[in-house]
Amino acid sequence: MRAPDRRRPTVRGWSLGVSFGAVVALAFVPATVAGQQQQQRRTPAGYTAEQADAGFEAYQQRCAVCHGANLDDGPFAPPLRGAVFRETWLPRSVEALFRLTAETMPQDLPGTLDDYTVTELVALMLQENGVEPGAAALPSDPTLMAGLSPGWSSLGGGLSPGASLPPWPAPWNPLDTMQPVTDEMLHDPPAEDWLLWRRTYGAYGFSPLDRIDKKNVADLRVAWSWALPQGPNESTPIVHDGVLFVHGYGDRVQALNAANGDFLWQYTRRLPRDVSPSLKRGMSIHGDRLFVPTSDAHVVALDAKTGNVVWDTQVGDLDAGLRMTGGTLVARGKVMVGTMGRHAGGNYVVALDVETGEEAWRFGTIPAPDDPGGHTWNGIPHVERNGASVWIPGSYDPVSNLAFFGTGNTYDTAPLRDPTGPPGTNNDGLYLDATLALNPDTGELAWHFQHQANGQWDLDWAFERQIAELPFGGESKSVVVTIGKQAIFDFVETATGEYVSSIDLGLQTGITYIDPVTGRKTQDPTLIPGDGETKRLCPHVGGGRSWQPTAYDPGTHIAYIPIIEACMDLVPVGEGERGSLTTGVRWTVRPRPESDGRYGRLEAIDLATGETAWISRQRAPQTTAALATAGGLVFAGSLDRRISAYDAATGDRLWATRLTEVPNAPPITYAVDGRQYVAVIVGSGGYLTRAYSMLAPEIRNPPDRAAALFVFALPDDDATVSNAP
Repeated sequence: MRAPDRRRPTVRGWSLGVSFGAVVALAFVPATVAGQQQQQRRTPAGYTAEQADAGFEAYQQRCAVCHGANLDDGPFAPPLRGAVFRETWLPRSVEALFRLTAETMPQDLPGTLDDYTVTELVALMLQENGVEPGAAALPSDPTLMAGLSPGWSSLGGGLSPGASLPPWPAPWNPLDTMQPVTDEMLHDPPAEDWLLWRRTYGAYGFSPLDRIDKKNVADLRVAWSWALPQGPNESTPIVHDGVLFVHGYGDRVQALNAANGDFLWQYTRRLPRDVSPSLKRGMSIHGDRLFVPTSDAHVVALDAKTGNVVWDTQVGDLDAGLRMTGGTLVARGKVMVGTMGRHAGGNYVVALDVETGEEAWRFGTIPAPDDPGGHTWNGIPHVERNGASVWIPGSYDPVSNLAFFGTGNTYDTAPLRDPTGPPGTNNDGLYLDATLALNPDTGELAWHFQHQANGQWDLDWAFERQIAELPFGGESKSVVVTIGKQAIFDFVETATGEYVSSIDLGLQTGITYIDPVTGRKTQDPTLIPGDGETKRLCPHVGGGRSWQPTAYDPGTHIAYIPIIEACMDLVPVGEGERGSLTTGVRWTVRPRPESDGRYGRLEAIDLATGETAWISRQRAPQTTAALATAGGLVFAGSLDRRISAYDAATGDRLWATRLTEVPNAPPITYAVDGRQYVAVIVGSGGYLTRAYSMLAPEIRNPPDRAAALFVFALPDDDATVSNAP
């Protein structure tokens, strides 16, 4: 379904200018003293936020083609916001602005807008020029506007009339030379780029760059930084041809010069008033477009060179509880994205046509009773089934032409706690906590593997699916590797989903047995909640290994895993209280038995042998993904606002620096003109930051969630700076 256009790129402004033709000159007539005195006797105009929202909708449909997407970047009309516009209209009445708009707009059909629409457009112009909305609406009768002034102050500003700027060389703009991203690039990314959530289709989180290595990493320093919208941030930037694309809280996407942080363009999503911004973890790029999930359950395709919206498609239904916090995956001409939430009937993986945004297919993550796997829900109706959220971006294997997505659990655990269904049913709960292998061309399910049947602890298996070639029994196999919150690795064959093996890192107490043939896991029945008793369980619901991805070096088969050592109590709630799970419990955090007060752990495991290469432990819990590089380094961040670099061979910490906020997002690395950079976003407020902070109360972090992007490089490399003297 194509959605109403709610896009709002804020690249360089927009305009419903002062007028067309001769009227344009009016915009540059200086205010007279008499006009200023008259303006001072008027009452500042008011309007409601609803009027401005409606004005934005009308503007997009009737005005943006000339005035531009942002009211000040139109190709055919002057700006409708900014210093010149404000100074022009300051001495005039709102009635004059109304009448000019009504009589001359739109240019192709002037005078065709009704009074209500014109009033809403005027409200939008007031808002875009700094006038705050209020409770009183702007009247739609223009005669009532005669005594109203625009309401903004005369603060001067702008370039003096007739002033000319001295010549100055234009800074290098990498957008001018940025090339389209091809399928071949996504299959084998250029070393200097970071094109996917974990850089490669196989979700390795490994870079072949080695300019920064064990010998010089101690010299890393900040090359540049960039303030992001205030709020939690767990997103991964995309880097291509010297352009860095970053997602900020509040649905804002910005393009920056990856070498020096110069601002290039910005897109801001105008969300419905009843929609709150949500975290995002990734976006994707293909051709000359960025594909971005939004907080109002749309996917937008942005022109990567301008930030303009190419298409906008609604994917989820907010009223029905469908949202997107993961990210998009592009393969085979499709943009694939998962939904999350307590939607009746479960969630979806949705594929959109990369060129048009039209929906190509939709796969439901919970089968209906008559579908394959539908008998695994104790016979309860489809509308009473929920969960199986897809809240992490997927992976893709070009050899098998399969896309892999992980699903989470259900919070409605009570109906599945015990096998109470009719004959022929069970309580496994497909496709909860499973790997789904989907054909990207058709959306058909090639195979599935359920890592945990009937999970009762909210210990998800929703995370990254890595595709690796590993030796098993003397032969090399292509396997899908994933790890759940219990810090257990599962290996299944890429083409078929057949179980191969598991590695338990020893952090969990709930699984008593893993079948060596099928991989089915047996839960300790004494730890299943719902009998009125408190259950003590490891790890904590946040996960021994939560959503922060593992880094995998395909050359050594070593996986680098960010881990948090903590446990939980599942405490029964009182009568009438709502628990976190419908079995009637809430969770609290506690240290592991015999804990020494170190909660953060970075562990290196040889996936070919299952042997531990090294473990590095610290007081502060891990809060980011691991990043591994060919320079022999592993980067990871922690709750104490540090980003650290470790020796990939030994686990020794070689470098660390304190940041302004907690890094919650995966660090990345890239290169521009031969200079290697390491980038990480800070901005706490996600669940992991909150859940574990009480374990180390002396670690006190800023309360304002001031997000930022930090980019590091070596000082002896030639820095690229703009506008240097």
